[in-house]
Amino acid sequence: MMKKQSEFIVSDDWLKARLGDSKLSILDASWYLPAAKRNGREEYEKAHIPGAVFFDHDKVCDETSGLPHTLPSPDKFAQFASDMGVNADDTIVIYDSIGFFSAPRAWWMFRVMGANNVYVLDGGFAGWKEKHYPVTSEPTKIRNTLFKVNFDAEKVVLIDEMRELVDGKTTQIADARNHKRFLGEEAEPRPGMRAGHMPGAHNIPFATLSEDGNFKDLSKIKTIFKDAGINVAAPVVTTCGSGVTAAVLALALESLGNHNVRLYDGSWSEWGSKKDTPVVTGNNGDK
Repeated sequence: MMKKQSEFIVSDDWLKARLGDSKLSILDASWYLPAAKRNGREEYEKAHIPGAVFFDHDKVCDETSGLPHTLPSPDKFAQFASDMGVNADDTIVIYDSIGFFSAPRAWWMFRVMGANNVYVLDGGFAGWKEKHYPVTSEPTKIRNTLFKVNFDAEKVVLIDEMRELVDGKTTQIADARNHKRFLGEEAEPRPGMRAGHMPGAHNIPFATLSEDGNFKDLSKIKTIFKDAGINVAAPVVTTCGSGVTAAVLALALESLGNHNVRLYDGSWSEWGSKKDTPVVTGNNGDK
């Protein structure tokens, strides 16, 4: 029988009961698209869960890549994680202001870099505040730690391999962007990119996997993937605009027991900016 809830998600009640645990790391990984005109760090400084440290998606990345959010090198990530006071063997709970937008990207990054006990807070910070659970503006004291990295490169797809996968048409591709962006009917939020999607890709908008900030039951999530043409038991590469919400799909697929899930790190920020990558618009037989 399928589990009802993801094993990678914890409730606000579960987290509240463990506040102050010496082996618990809480990270606020809130991030927004430029059009939102919101600043995750500023919001964190005004209010956050007690003990939380800010995870800055715009800093914890490879700033030399020319792309928004590609993975930093393992050594760089280890330094970032250590600077946040996180150990690889901690219980790491990650949240964002919405629930399931940017937190899963940080979840994915920590898992790719060797942490095993990594979770996303169901309902996010909004759900936490709704229950009038404690919040603070006090800076969190950073522990002195050394994050031991164990990078799993197999979980990451780079553009040369992505070209081969698209050409070969043998691996399922799941695109997390909204349907109009997928079809090419809505402009990309970043300038200079073509509109549309990779040939053969299937569209599972990340927002369809949660409701009111809470992750849907796994049976419903499985149906969503199935209706989009994805076999959840077969290998899948996830993609999105810049690699952030592709991790929502990765979280969902791994929750369904698929451990052959990989993420195209450059995503549409890379693919859509190239002149020689194949791009299609409309349905073109894809869902």
